[in-house]
Amino acid sequence: MKKTTIARLLPAALLALGSGAASAAGFQLLEQNASGIGNAYAGSAAVAENASTIFFNPAGMTQLQAREVSLGISAVRPSFEFKDKGSVGGALSGNGDDAGDWAAIPNAYLSWALNKDLYLGVGFSGPFGLVTDYGDRWVGSAQANKFEIKTININPSLAWRVNDKVSLGVGVNWQRMEAEYERIIAVSNLGPVPLASSTAKLEVDNDAWGWNVGALFTLSPSTKVGVSYRSKVDHKLKGDLKIAGGAAQFGAINPRLQTADAKVDVELPDTFIISTTQKLSDRWEMLGDLSWTGWSSVKDVPIVRDSGPLAGTTAQTLEADFKDTWRVALGANYLLNDAWKLKFGIAYDQTPVKDKERRLVSLPDNDRTWFTFGGQWKVSKSNTLDLGAAYLYVPKTKIDNNQLADGRGRVTGEYTSSVWILGAQYSMAF
Repeated sequence: MKKTTIARLLPAALLALGSGAASAAGFQLLEQNASGIGNAYAGSAAVAENASTIFFNPAGMTQLQAREVSLGISAVRPSFEFKDKGSVGGALSGNGDDAGDWAAIPNAYLSWALNKDLYLGVGFSGPFGLVTDYGDRWVGSAQANKFEIKTININPSLAWRVNDKVSLGVGVNWQRMEAEYERIIAVSNLGPVPLASSTAKLEVDNDAWGWNVGALFTLSPSTKVGVSYRSKVDHKLKGDLKIAGGAAQFGAINPRLQTADAKVDVELPDTFIISTTQKLSDRWEMLGDLSWTGWSSVKDVPIVRDSGPLAGTTAQTLEADFKDTWRVALGANYLLNDAWKLKFGIAYDQTPVKDKERRLVSLPDNDRTWFTFGGQWKVSKSNTLDLGAAYLYVPKTKIDNNQLADGRGRVTGEYTSSVWILGAQYSMAF
């Protein structure tokens, strides 16, 4: 197979695997490596233990050997089980299926030393992703039956060792985003048309660019501090808004029921991380992480018709109105012997959702607490296998989203949610 064909197929393959079920708050995916799962991603911008540092802090490449490759995959299983507590106006009934399911999130990184102080690298990952799928029909079908976001991020990076104490890094990011949104058309739009046979489905995609920078400070042989920043990525998605079922026959007399081109603008948030690692003894190491995500970039998200007699008008607005969030994580490593290191972690992750009135059925998100454990096996001097597992506790999540005025009903109830994450990462120096 020609190299150009491989270059075209790799992003498509990663998108197919990495549609991703959101594990961090919002629809952010922290699983950009599996080696950090065991520490709840504490110390993410300071660890630099394999080539996946390219994503969290490219300056960390200066801590690696001359050539390193790291390949990983994380399996994520969120659960969103809804219980109706007085929803009205949706015309349908039922709690729907568990809206979460297993998803696989892959990653791949390569770091290469051009000389003793200058490193070049590239990373392949999926920093944002979400799938909520309630099945065919439920009480909230007029608001959403299915919502899916996929991203892939290709991140060429450069690192420079300024001196023994300071390293700097920079990267550019080509990011592809695909989104799919499906719901039942509200009964008030259709009159006698059978509700169960009428759906609106949005499919849009876009490519965009961003950037990231980082710095790593070696304060002493036992203490490192890392800082990193990833920019916002402004996506101007385009695609189709398709009307199907009984409603489609009325498209000629009601332009709102016509299939049309569509566009959606969304600005994915920027992130800032400050991390530290501290060796306490020959066997114990502590790690810490404080990160900020600028979710307030995601406010109202209008779905705009881009063709037909109503071109330029808004078909629907997703009223997210997110707020900025903080995440704090603490981790510990214990060197069991020359071959094995044990990893532990705990983290608290804020949701960008402001309150139950602005919680979307497509994103029934809430604050979460991470409890994690992992192990690192030194297979040989140049080969390492990391394994990690995490359980994310999510408290009962209330929703009272009122879209009666737009004919999409009022969804009132409570979610029982949780997330499991399992991951493996293989890293090799050569």
